[in-house]
Amino acid sequence: QVQFVESGGGLVQPGGSLRLSCAASPFRIIFRLLRMGWYRQAPEKQRELVAHISSGGVIYYADSVKGRFAISRDNAKNTVYLQMNSLKPETTAVYYCNTIPPGEDYWGQGTQDNVSS
Repeated sequence: QVQFVESGGGLVQPGGSLRLSCAASPFRIIFRLLRMGWYRQAPEKQRELVAHISSGGVIYYADSVKGRFAISRDNAKNTVYLQMNSLKPETTAVYYCNTIPPGEDYWGQGTQDNVSS
């Protein structure tokens, strides 16, 4: 079955940085053809799209993170990354990766970031 495994979250001070990773399986053959996205869900909020990247490298960012976050991918590793800089307390959330549009059976456990002093 399809699985996305997120990692890289943790506790960070305001203004700090984190780099999230998402490893996909069994997508070693077709992963490079997929549009991949990062989503997040903050406490008592709905899940929202943060950024996505196409197979051709076309990138989208939500206005709330533009200029601070950077999405990238390494197709040889079936992995997509999210570099998060200048972190603010309001970015505290569980972060997930999934396809664009998302596969409802593909949501993983996510990785938690917690931005606090």
